[in-house]
Amino acid sequence: MSRRTSAPPSPRQAAPEGVVRVGLVQSACGDDREANVARALDGIAAAARDGAQVVCLQELFAGTYPCQAEEHARFAEAEVVPGPLTDRVARAAAEHGVVVVASVFERRTPGLFHNTCVVFERDGTQAGLYRKMHIPDDPHYYEKFYFAPGDTGFLAVRTSRLDVGPLVCWDQWYPEAARLTAMAGAQVLFYPTAIGWLDGEEELHRAQYESWDTMLRSHAVANGVFVVAVNRCGREGELDFWGASVAYAPDGGTLARLPHGAPATVVVDCDLSRIEWSRTRWPFFRDRRIDAYGGLLSRWGG
Repeated sequence: MSRRTSAPPSPRQAAPEGVVRVGLVQSACGDDREANVARALDGIAAAARDGAQVVCLQELFAGTYPCQAEEHARFAEAEVVPGPLTDRVARAAAEHGVVVVASVFERRTPGLFHNTCVVFERDGTQAGLYRKMHIPDDPHYYEKFYFAPGDTGFLAVRTSRLDVGPLVCWDQWYPEAARLTAMAGAQVLFYPTAIGWLDGEEELHRAQYESWDTMLRSHAVANGVFVVAVNRCGREGELDFWGASVAYAPDGGTLARLPHGAPATVVVDCDLSRIEWSRTRWPFFRDRRIDAYGGLLSRWGG
């Protein structure tokens, strides 16, 4: 159902009725911003050549991950939306006729910044925008210094290809975020991601990765949706980003898993009929006790 592309492939046949082809572009980032952007744009082109109709880039694809330290100078990397960076992505979407899901460091106004996911239609117009709702603050992930919490709520962006559920990285640990995005009508949950291993925690590395992977698969099963997570790879400072971008079907089946340590692009077939098939076999939405979930609005306890 998928094929990794390391060289320009032959064009694929058109997708069957009801099938949407989704491209995942996993990259390594360095200090050369232009080279990072070029690699992302090349990934969009490669995925499109291999038949992708929707393409997802990794979190903050234009630069090295900025949040390993609290450095005011890094606010200079942020850009307005729309702006020069998103204009380039929009042109790529239009050139290749694909929907693009792109994560950027947004300068909303002087002194106010967001970790933002922008969705572009296949003609290059902006279809929607989501601002990361859950903002972490952990060693080498000091995102609260940089980003205000999102205020868009959880949403689905309707495009000509499918209804996109944009979420970002830390959001992937929250079942509430996945549930509400699915309930908004998303057919695929997209998680642009920057997650990796920290030096000195080698004994935890396998468990950390497996926990992350399990959460993603669980969102697919619990909500009867496709899940796509695109993670960066490679060494940056004290973080070793583990790659391993993944796509899951609504029944939890694995559509693709990229390598841990190397850039790669893959295209997967998402047969949208599998959403209803899964939800009628595992009718979790039917059996939800919405009258009994008020405690979720409390910080702790009922």
